[in-house]
Amino acid sequence: MTEATSTSTTQDILVHTDAGVTTITLHRVDKKNSITRNMYAAMADALQAAQDDAAVRVVVFQGDVAIFSAGNDIGDFLQQPPASQDAPVFRFLRGLAAFPKPVIASVCGPAVGIGTTMLLHCDLVYAGDNAAFSMPFVNLGLCPEAASSLLVPQMMGYHRAAEALLLGEPFMAEAALEVGLVNRVVPPTECNGVAQAQARKLASKPLASLIETKRLMKAGQQARVLEVMAQEGESFGRMLREPAAREAFAAFMEKRKPDFSKS
Repeated sequence: MTEATSTSTTQDILVHTDAGVTTITLHRVDKKNSITRNMYAAMADALQAAQDDAAVRVVVFQGDVAIFSAGNDIGDFLQQPPASQDAPVFRFLRGLAAFPKPVIASVCGPAVGIGTTMLLHCDLVYAGDNAAFSMPFVNLGLCPEAASSLLVPQMMGYHRAAEALLLGEPFMAEAALEVGLVNRVVPPTECNGVAQAQARKLASKPLASLIETKRLMKAGQQARVLEVMAQEGESFGRMLREPAAREAFAAFMEKRKPDFSKS
């Protein structure tokens, strides 16, 4: 096992490794843990380092007790939109979807957009009872990402998925537990501790067995997930340049209700 180490490729993403567990913390609470291009790059790099380090057996994602993530930082996103499949956000999503070792998430408070869709690629998810999940892509004139158009209907069934993806309204922790998005709901102050305890259990098991079991569970649709992720990325990039998205983002920045009557 590795000795405890801490690194930070950006002050907004903290990476700490101890006893075979790498913990990646979204650390931008003053901005509701909204994710910038640099943060995506830092998380992608941290995942690659954890994959390459034979002493790391488990990765844990966590946010703050009051907020997991508000999704993309809109200002940063508009200044540096993902221009290709090599953009940091897509590199992070591909790295997470293909990560061979167990991944755990601890989610408290709002988890918006990618704050929810990234959980589809985690193996275990623990939620505070204050967690609120939402995928409001349509409301921004966009489409689903992170292969959520494939994975959410599989998990929830078509009609619940349509409600989540077409209306984009939040659903709470108990509803997420019911549809299988989370494993357990706990008080927010206990959530990170529960995730770390589960990570330590996994870290004590044979790494080869963990990797092979995860590979077998995902083998049937791994290629399909990456294919859909790429298709969504192309549509997302195209729609980002269209009138509906421009109106949605302008309204967001101007703090007004968007007008989609001409979209």
